[in-house]
Amino acid sequence: MLSNGVNCPHRLPPSPLSSSHCGPPQRAPMARLLRHGLMFKPSLFEPQVDTIPRAASRCRAGDLRVWCQSSNFSSKGKKKSKVNESDYSDKNMSKRDLALQAAIDQITASFGKGSIMWLGRTATPRHVPVVSTGSFGLDIALGVGGFPKGRVVEIFGPEASGKTTLALHVIAEAQKQGGYCAFIDAEHALDPSLAETIGVNTQNLLLSQPDCGEQALSLVDTLIRSGSVDVVVVDSVAALVPKGELDGEMGDAHMAMQARLMSQALRKLSHSLSLSQCILIFINQVRAKLSTFGFGGPTEVTCGGNALKFYASIRLNIKRIGFVKKGEETIGSQVLVKVVKNKLAPPFKTAEFELVFGRGISCESEIIEMGVKHKFITKNGSFYHLKGQSYHGKENFRQHLLEDVATREELLAALKGKLLYANGVDEKDPDSMSEEPLEETEDPLEEIVSSDTTDEEAIAVEV
Repeated sequence: MLSNGVNCPHRLPPSPLSSSHCGPPQRAPMARLLRHGLMFKPSLFEPQVDTIPRAASRCRAGDLRVWCQSSNFSSKGKKKSKVNESDYSDKNMSKRDLALQAAIDQITASFGKGSIMWLGRTATPRHVPVVSTGSFGLDIALGVGGFPKGRVVEIFGPEASGKTTLALHVIAEAQKQGGYCAFIDAEHALDPSLAETIGVNTQNLLLSQPDCGEQALSLVDTLIRSGSVDVVVVDSVAALVPKGELDGEMGDAHMAMQARLMSQALRKLSHSLSLSQCILIFINQVRAKLSTFGFGGPTEVTCGGNALKFYASIRLNIKRIGFVKKGEETIGSQVLVKVVKNKLAPPFKTAEFELVFGRGISCESEIIEMGVKHKFITKNGSFYHLKGQSYHGKENFRQHLLEDVATREELLAALKGKLLYANGVDEKDPDSMSEEPLEETEDPLEEIVSSDTTDEEAIAVEV
């Protein structure tokens, strides 16, 4: 039995067995006890039956509310997390930009303005400034109209092929633009009268005949760092004798001294060249290579090691392929120039021109050949027709163009307008004279075999 003093939520109603008086309870018969027990049985079990589902329902309702609130909180948390992620990505991009700008500012403060820059945002010229070579056909074959400023150019070939003559023409063209030039005559064989005939102003030409290779390259370095010289010609690499070899005895072996000298000099000169916009021309000789590997291997090699091949932006292989005769007298030579390396335009183009002894490159002969090819001049047999006038023989026509400067300049301007200024610098001209020899000597088998060969090997295969 439960007492009235117990604090229970499911309290039973007071029974007659209990008494509020402090004394012993009154005893009842067994039948009355059973009758009262049956009467109070529903009241005894009803709260337990009712409260359990109600508590469960209340618990389920509370769980549902808690679950709904948690789901709402989780959805809000997801939305907030997405917003935070987007904000973080934006902040991350801005942090990257700020970090990059800070790095650029630090580099600029440490190494000076212009040490690092954006390639497409700087106000640099799209086309590299050039100096004409003096040969119209060679300017077209180079693809940019001449030798680029701030680069290294190598001219190599056999003896009496016109290497020095071509370099003197470049000096003459640079002086026409008002530039200063220097000629490092390591061979001690420069002819001043030939230079004046070609058009070089010898009064404004710096000449040096050094004692050793170190002195020559030190002079070149000093001139280039001055920033006032436009063209420097070194004639030639083979004549740059190291001081150690000069101090030694005749017949002593000096392994790769010249190659190490050239490699060190080019490493030092490459940066100052780009800053001063000076053209550095190395004239080089060729030697017979004895250790040929099978048929078609390289038969010629240049002097001074391999460093010049890598540092040079343009490499020209010049050779004599014939003679120019006037009757029985030989007055010049026919020269073929092949661009074996070109970093500014497609390489392996060729150009042919005439070298007249004592006068240099015959520009008039080039104009005649190019004019006939591109229909500016009409040729019938041995007669040449231009503007209603006829000239018998190429020599007479060349002499007329040599005397009539206005006609020559007009014809040259027409050729430049078609070949150089039409669609870029001879990049889309299918009639270029430099592409014809490639079509004649093209062989698929030779291309596959010589894919990993050097320039000298490719030249040897073609010869």
